[in-house]
Amino acid sequence: MTVVEENRTPGDELADTPGATGRAHSHGAGTVPDASRAARRTSFEVADFAVPTGREEEWRFSPFARIKALFEVAAAESAPALEVSAPEGVEVRSGSLEEVGAGTGFVPGDRVAAAAWQAGGQAHLVRIPAEAELDEPVLLTLRGTGGATSGHLVVDAGRHSRATVVLDHVGSGTHRGGVEVRAGDGAQLTFVTLQEWDSGAVQVSQQDVLVGRDATVKHFAVTLGGDVVRLSTNVRYAAPGGDAQCLGLYFSDAGQHLEHRLFVDHEATHCKSYVEYKGALQGETARSVWIGDVLIRAAAEGTETYELNRNLVLTDGARADSVPNLEIETGEIVGAGHASATGRFDDEQLFYLQSRGLAEADARRLVVRGFFADILQRIGVPAVQERLLATIETELETTMPAAAGATVPAAGSSTMPAPAGGQQTDAEKAEEN
Repeated sequence: MTVVEENRTPGDELADTPGATGRAHSHGAGTVPDASRAARRTSFEVADFAVPTGREEEWRFSPFARIKALFEVAAAESAPALEVSAPEGVEVRSGSLEEVGAGTGFVPGDRVAAAAWQAGGQAHLVRIPAEAELDEPVLLTLRGTGGATSGHLVVDAGRHSRATVVLDHVGSGTHRGGVEVRAGDGAQLTFVTLQEWDSGAVQVSQQDVLVGRDATVKHFAVTLGGDVVRLSTNVRYAAPGGDAQCLGLYFSDAGQHLEHRLFVDHEATHCKSYVEYKGALQGETARSVWIGDVLIRAAAEGTETYELNRNLVLTDGARADSVPNLEIETGEIVGAGHASATGRFDDEQLFYLQSRGLAEADARRLVVRGFFADILQRIGVPAVQERLLATIETELETTMPAAAGATVPAAGSSTMPAPAGGQQTDAEKAEEN
């Protein structure tokens, strides 16, 4: 068994950076009030969850006053509009929760998720047939129009299928909902959830992923818009041999609260999980929260898992909270580890780029681009990748406007050799992308 633990800020000087918060790692003790992460309540009934006060461990990081209305069932809520573009052969239909077969891979884990479920409304099903190999992604757009909405989406990938599904949240309003991703035996599914809301929008959602025998699921979460976004992603394994990769990035501006909570529940044997989230923050009161819980149960022999969170604080007044938790109930595993780092720019990277003739602002923009590049590239949908990169560039313009007449290296134009040891810096990744 190999267990790797790390929680650090890169460089001693970063530990005292105003607004950069890196919290000590734990294995459940001190941050989770239950004896085990497995003891957290799950239920379809709202009444089974007490109304939060904001002091509970699972709610203490959230902006309570801005989301407290979501704790109650509102009869007047409607379902958000869902626009669908799908290749031939993909089944898409809408109906009640029962009619779309919801609930076999999803159980609400907090009061908001239970309230969304109980609110009912229209649910949607996207089913990829068994053995199907899709050459084009399934594109889903959930569009808010200013009101309060609740909804549920089921994505079902049949056995030995191969597909990419992109769910984009846009528009305005307040949304709470559930997403249920089910990958059949041997399936290879990439699921991308984009939070590109207008300013002022609020979203609190739960997304559950069920991985079948020898299946591979890549779950991407990209959060750039909205006023408050809290996304809880839970991963379970239906049988041995499953592989789950949870990747994400977020960019928080002044006044934004972007919160991502991960729970990977290893119960089946010989399964893998890899979690990597990267975030950048700029502006007064910009806030991000990342919670990564991994539970390896006593029966989950042969497990291999690792989780990583990195945060880049671009301005004073921003705050990033990062809490990785690893709970291990058996020593018969391949390996387990976690790491967390929060800090400012690497002076060596900036010097490296400025020595090549770039102005400081342009050098900083390239470092941020390189910081996000490897996550973006792994999405595998060029049109989505390019759009997200353009959005990030627009965000950076507010604090790092390009110097007049500056020439920033274009994608693929790098002429820089890799440093000793073959490792690339974020600056070099940026010039390649």
